[in-house]
Amino acid sequence: MPTKSSSSRLHALDALRAIMMLLGVVLHAALTYNVTKHGDSWGIEQTVDTNLLTDFLVLLIHVFRMPVFFLIAGFFGAMLFYERGVVSMMKNRIARLVWPFLVFLVFLIPIKNICFRYTEAACNGMDNPWAFALVRSGDLAAYIPHETGHLWFLYHLILFTAVGVALALALARFPRLTQKVTDVFRFVFVRPALRVLLFGGLGYCLLSLFQTSMVDAVTGLIPELPGFVWFLYFYTTGWVLYSSKDLLQKLKKFDWVSTLLGVGLVVAQALVILWSERPVDPAAPTPLFLFFGAFTVWLFVFGLTGLFLRYAANYSPVMRYVSDAAYWVYLIHLPLTALLPGLIADWPLPALVKFFLVMLVTAIICFTTYHYLVRNTQIGKFLNGRKYGRGLPKASTN
Repeated sequence: MPTKSSSSRLHALDALRAIMMLLGVVLHAALTYNVTKHGDSWGIEQTVDTNLLTDFLVLLIHVFRMPVFFLIAGFFGAMLFYERGVVSMMKNRIARLVWPFLVFLVFLIPIKNICFRYTEAACNGMDNPWAFALVRSGDLAAYIPHETGHLWFLYHLILFTAVGVALALALARFPRLTQKVTDVFRFVFVRPALRVLLFGGLGYCLLSLFQTSMVDAVTGLIPELPGFVWFLYFYTTGWVLYSSKDLLQKLKKFDWVSTLLGVGLVVAQALVILWSERPVDPAAPTPLFLFFGAFTVWLFVFGLTGLFLRYAANYSPVMRYVSDAAYWVYLIHLPLTALLPGLIADWPLPALVKFFLVMLVTAIICFTTYHYLVRNTQIGKFLNGRKYGRGLPKASTN
């Protein structure tokens, strides 16, 4: 029977995980209207409808969203491993990660590609963007996924699960070493300044080694070493944190300070880029940008986790519903955030208004389809392991 404090931790961490997933809607809605050109990494380049505020929003969210998500994923992965055992954990991960990844990879990636081609054509003023988007519809190869797209996080979670289980089983044979690692982790974790310096310093070393200050999502079917190691760093930290979960409450101390410092460093980086006399690559491996990339992320990790432990620890039916919906929302949102800008490309509206429209309409479609087509259906059971009632969940559903 979970204690009240452990249930509160799980409520808070699950809410934080859900919000990180939902921020993907904000991030991808903003990318189309960035002044910064992203090339093949996004696929839609605006020349008229742009606003620097969307660039700042992307920079801000990109810093912490996936590191926070993977840290929480590592924590929950360890919880499954140590509380249910390796066999039960692997069955759960296959059902919740592997099968959804394969199914949505086959069905969503071709749709996503069509949506991107349509909007790229519409933004470039082509007369018949749908013809351009569907020009390869007769080519079977166009429907065979050659990359993971926004499902890369599922792909990496599958790989990280295998790594986490392998390391945990190996370390189980060396209990003294495991205890030493836990003791060092606890010593560092209860000291806020040392915690930021050590984790940020290790991050600085990794980014220096990879010669980049900003690690992007890796969507290829073959993982690239920098992205794999960088996000595995956060996953394994979350895994180790599970063994010292009683220390999570320590993050409520300086939670606002850490978060505001993180925001301040992002603002400082944005000003450096904006005021530079020549074009600046935000991912440039300069000492200053490496510092931004390595330390800002941990300030957000510790700060946001502390804030959610402070304000989201009590059970909320609305937050529980949002958490249940987050998986579906993330899975289907990208084609919508790619398609909608093309549908409103000719509307005489400022870029920020278009951004908000894309974000709002995407959210409405995602949550509406979840409520009526997923939550109480076999799709919901496939994604979340069970069907839920249409109404707000009660506390007993946790």
